[in-house]
Amino acid sequence: MDKSTITIDVYLDKDKIPQQLAWQANPGDEAQKAKAMLVAFWDGAEKTALHIDLWTKEMMVDEMADFYYQTIMGMADTFDRATHNHELVNDMKNFAKDFFKKFRDQQLKENKQ
Repeated sequence: MDKSTITIDVYLDKDKIPQQLAWQANPGDEAQKAKAMLVAFWDGAEKTALHIDLWTKEMMVDEMADFYYQTIMGMADTFDRATHNHELVNDMKNFAKDFFKKFRDQQLKENKQ
């Protein structure tokens, strides 16, 4: 059995808040910096999702909304490849689009005040 390792480094400030995130998929490659990460695992025995959600202080709210939009769209694509349930995939993508539109509308409204 082959093995692949993904390394995630979380650098914390004095209050244990993520200051910087970096990840590396290939041992010889340079680590990639990130402002946020979502990692999820499925525990088949317990039938539960386990997840790690981290973001740095530099992650702006508009970036977080875009990150979630892109993540939901990517999850929909993965679900499509795994299940071919196009109806649910379309529901997920429509939710993501609606979510992002509502976020942008809220931002525009707040900026006008």
